[in-house]
Amino acid sequence: MAASFMAGAAAVEITPQDSQFLYGYPHVRRFSTGVHDSLFCSALYLADGKVELMMLATDIIFISKRIARAVREQIQAATGVAPENVLISATHTHSGPITVDYLSNERDDAVPGVDQNYICLMQERMSRAAEQARKNAARAQVGLALADSTGIGTNRRDPSGPADHQVPVLMVRSLLEEKFIACMLVCSMHPTVLHEDSTLISADFPGMTRKYLQEHVLGDGVPVLHHTGPAGNQSPRHVTTANTFAEAERLGVLLGRAVERAVSSDIVYVSDPCLQCLRSEIGLPRKPFPPVAAAQSALDQAAARLERLRSEKADRQAIRTAECDWFGAEETWSLALAEQEGKVAAAVRNCLPAEIQIFKIGPWTWVAWPGELFVEYALQIKQAFARTFVISLANGELQGYIVTAEAAAAGGYEASNALFSHISGQLLVDETKSLLIRGMSHGSGPRC
Repeated sequence: MAASFMAGAAAVEITPQDSQFLYGYPHVRRFSTGVHDSLFCSALYLADGKVELMMLATDIIFISKRIARAVREQIQAATGVAPENVLISATHTHSGPITVDYLSNERDDAVPGVDQNYICLMQERMSRAAEQARKNAARAQVGLALADSTGIGTNRRDPSGPADHQVPVLMVRSLLEEKFIACMLVCSMHPTVLHEDSTLISADFPGMTRKYLQEHVLGDGVPVLHHTGPAGNQSPRHVTTANTFAEAERLGVLLGRAVERAVSSDIVYVSDPCLQCLRSEIGLPRKPFPPVAAAQSALDQAAARLERLRSEKADRQAIRTAECDWFGAEETWSLALAEQEGKVAAAVRNCLPAEIQIFKIGPWTWVAWPGELFVEYALQIKQAFARTFVISLANGELQGYIVTAEAAAAGGYEASNALFSHISGQLLVDETKSLLIRGMSHGSGPRC
């Protein structure tokens, strides 16, 4: 039993002060013209007297392994928390600065390289958030609620297809005063209400959820860590009427109210949770790419289908799906050229080994995976292990999606925009299951 459970949190703004390229959509020179809502890095520090854990949720599109390594080293120097006990995730906003060079975008003249000056600023502020969170640590207790995110999005391809609407919400409050210290949630949905026509910096709907919770539940300035769960095939596309800030706010408030209802119910708080960190690294198989001529033919077919739907005045969702398929076909063509030029191997090396990280906080478990995975992989973990939740886009990226075998066979945007084989998803699941089983055995001793 933990003798003195402590928790602290902090949020530091990471909004760029100059115009930045807003990354997430191809073929548009989309430089920011202002700020709609600020970007933050929110940090939560937990300690049970023997183990320290640090969690960071950051309003950016991707975290590379290089960035994760640098920030972990800075956090260790500032706080003493071991790098392997630091979890860093990206919310995946498509209305923030470019943070990673993607090989599939190499031939897109509209997409510039990463601004290293911003990366340095961001890394320093991420480390500062962690340092402040540790300084703010006080005796605390934690409780978990489960919210329902129905209404903020669906499966991207099939609105009735696989989805995960369960949102775990970890509430952290002071032991004596019972004032909220932080709120941490995992939502398996792409934060892509805003599209390429918006040139204002924004955290998208997760930022609106944060604002709602601070105004109606937590109190002003209480950090909200919004992690994005595996959402490679999840999108708000089928529940929005437009790609506007009004719609982003509507979805953000909808999620905020769902969280509010969940945390207003009877939560059992734990004041002595044991903490544990488990970690593994694995290799992932890369996928084969077609010959350049075949990739060009597929690109031509995707472009023709898009033009046909536009000329037929098909519905907005069908046209957007066709646009994404065209983007994916173009990215496969670009990757096929990169393979021909011998550039794929270096991109693979930068992503591997893929890190699996597991944080146990009392009876609850958080799994962190890199990259954008389809939701089916997270559902496998959740079905096999109770009170276990999966965070994606953490501690690294994988240069595209990890799709299912079915999606790989069907083709389309996600399967086309991938560097690694669909087999990688099951490898991550299997290694995670093995790690969880080993952790259960290890964690059954007298300390816990």
